[in-house]
Amino acid sequence: MKKILIPVTNHPTLGTTDKENGTFSPELTHALHIFLEAGYDYDIASIKGGKAPLYGTDIEDDTVNNEILSNEIFQSKVDNTIAITELDINGYDAIYYPGGFGLLSDLASNQSFAALSAKHYESGGILAAVCHGPAGLLPITLSNGDKLLANKSVTGFTREEEIDYGTIEDIPFLLEESLTRNAARFNKVQPWGVFVVEDGRLITGQNPASAQAVGEALVRQLSE
Repeated sequence: MKKILIPVTNHPTLGTTDKENGTFSPELTHALHIFLEAGYDYDIASIKGGKAPLYGTDIEDDTVNNEILSNEIFQSKVDNTIAITELDINGYDAIYYPGGFGLLSDLASNQSFAALSAKHYESGGILAAVCHGPAGLLPITLSNGDKLLANKSVTGFTREEEIDYGTIEDIPFLLEESLTRNAARFNKVQPWGVFVVEDGRLITGQNPASAQAVGEALVRQLSE
């Protein structure tokens, strides 16, 4: 059985504000729905372990989100995320970073998780991320000293989408700018459109609407 590692943030607010935040639930649940349909297993991990903060859990017309959130196994994994110190990265076939603003404050600069992701990738594993999730790719350095993104084409949450969402004044940094400066190429479509970029074993999606498509791309690669 294929197994996916899902890193999530421990940071519960939007940057340094008091606005509740964390991982944006639909970006986790819509991809996870695809993984479960494919018969995959999964673990949810974080830097510190313990209960992961989620937001976007009260969207009334999101059936997929609501069904996953009501699943007891899922809730147990969210409430008891695996700490990075307890992970054996060799047990996973892919790593999927869901977004949400929280990880801009921890996973975006955490060298320990980045080292695990580098080891996984260099062992032939797949890395995937959506929306703000690609921020978790920024600190990944390969064994030759090169940054993972240095020769990669990616996408992620855009400046226009930050403006539309009303968060551009509160975010710790602008993801589009960071990805543009660090990746070989940053790609985007009009705000809120479904958009996925596959560059070898690296899969990125632009925004929340792209979570399902990222999950489908990951499943397709694992099936090849």
